[in-house]
Amino acid sequence: MIVRDRPGLVSLFFILRGSVLPMIFPQVLFVLALSTLVVLAHRFMPEQVPGFNSAPLALVGIALSVFLGFRNNACYDRWWEARKDWGLLVIAARSLARQSLILDGRAIDGEPAPRRRLLQLAIAFSYALLIHLRPGGDHGRILLRLPKERHVAFLESRNRPDFLLREMGALTARLKAAGALSDIEYSVLEGSIRDMSSVLSACERIRFTPVPFGYTLLLHRTAYIFCFLLPFGFADALGWLTPFATALVAYTFFGLDALGNELEEPFGDLPNDLPIGAIAETIEINLREALGERDLPPLPEPKNFILM
Repeated sequence: MIVRDRPGLVSLFFILRGSVLPMIFPQVLFVLALSTLVVLAHRFMPEQVPGFNSAPLALVGIALSVFLGFRNNACYDRWWEARKDWGLLVIAARSLARQSLILDGRAIDGEPAPRRRLLQLAIAFSYALLIHLRPGGDHGRILLRLPKERHVAFLESRNRPDFLLREMGALTARLKAAGALSDIEYSVLEGSIRDMSSVLSACERIRFTPVPFGYTLLLHRTAYIFCFLLPFGFADALGWLTPFATALVAYTFFGLDALGNELEEPFGDLPNDLPIGAIAETIEINLREALGERDLPPLPEPKNFILM
């Protein structure tokens, strides 16, 4: 996610980090070159490359703008819902840290420090969810918080975040069965674990249910055809300004399309995706502090204006 102060008027035109321009520059350059060739051909060979009325293009442009707005709104809703879900995970983890204070001084056979164990599992869950949504991460920080005898079961699990939630549920169930928790206390702890499970399900819904492909395909086709036909409709009216006008339109349409693609997958590693790695590290710091640790790393900071 881009984290920076709002740029000034001059610097606004020269910022590339976080801009979609590097991704769409080849398409914009192609439209610029095509428009230049069309204007040249129309100027020197008008019988072979005639101009035509631009009114139909204006109608197509309006329809395309509405459709772009609809798709970008749908993609932004996915991005914002994902951010709210991770915000709920932070709330659930902090609530669990407070609620688990009732476990201080309580122990059962094989579990001398149930509160530490429960919060370590909550930290492991946040990192497991991170890797579940953004594959390719290191499981080392998770395995450190699991008993060695549970490593194989964790790595063989089809849904590793859910495995950790089951471990948390099993721990609280053992405490209740041993009489270390009352029914009300058990329900309170189980409520926070249930909230974390809801976050997992919501994030999986976003991660594995993309925007219908038909929308994307229709938008791509229409945007490319529109930008390729645009110079033919404005060669007469704009003359040598046509390449610059069409390049600006192409930048707008292709840019909105590319931005929608980024927002559609909010858990990726592109500059405008969510900083779920930083949120997971924040959860770890918060819960370790709740356990009384003092040798804590600093809170995540953006690097080169990007927080991931």
